Amino acid sequence: MRMKGLLWGDIVFQYKYGFYFLYTILTVFYIGVAITLPQSWREKIVILMIFTDPAAMGLFFMGAIVLFEKSQKVLDSLAVSPVKPIEYVVSKLLSLAFISTSAGLAIAMASGLPVNLFTLTISLFCSSCLFSSFGLIIAAKATTLNRFILATIPIEITVMFPAVGYLFGWRPIWGLVHPGVCMMEVCLQGSFVPVAFGILFGWTVLFLFFALAVIRAMLQSVGGVAL
Repeated sequence: MRMKGLLWGDIVFQYKYGFYFLYTILTVFYIGVAITLPQSWREKIVILMIFTDPAAMGLFFMGAIVLFEKSQKVLDSLAVSPVKPIEYVVSKLLSLAFISTSAGLAIAMASGLPVNLFTLTISLFCSSCLFSSFGLIIAAKATTLNRFILATIPIEITVMFPAVGYLFGWRPIWGLVHPGVCMMEVCLQGSFVPVAFGILFGWTVLFLFFALAVIRAMLQSVGGVAL
């Protein structure tokens, strides 16, 4: 019941502050761009759109949410409440994953991307949770928006560059250990989709636990209690 309340609260917060509106505008814009592209290179551009925006924007939105909660002393109240760190983390990840997965699927279907919608849905969900976990980890340590943005740059480079390279032809087999490359492999319907799917899921779970550890430490430092 508590988890349900947290999740609903996050959804209402995101709706109130325009997250849904922004994602809707971006989705419509990207669909408009996609359907005007030549068929010969539409697929790769659409995959790039899905990867760099609906999935990856969780990184920045998560940072904005946590920094806002810090500034409004929301975390002080949570630290002394019955809310558990795992409930806080899962609620945040699920609420943003719902938006980004929906946006990514809308872009894929409207543009006619030839991909298995089931595997794409799960991969988008995992990618969103992974990027949101990055955002949670960085935002928990950051004290200002500028510091948060600077800290995200290495993450963007590390995750984006190999994935974009894989999309446009750089495809060493060992690249599949990279989560961004795994997402590309799923979207491209390559020969290693099951392997890529499993590795992407593994990275998502791993960073979920990293984010949980960081958030637990943050709430303990705020509330001065063991949770």
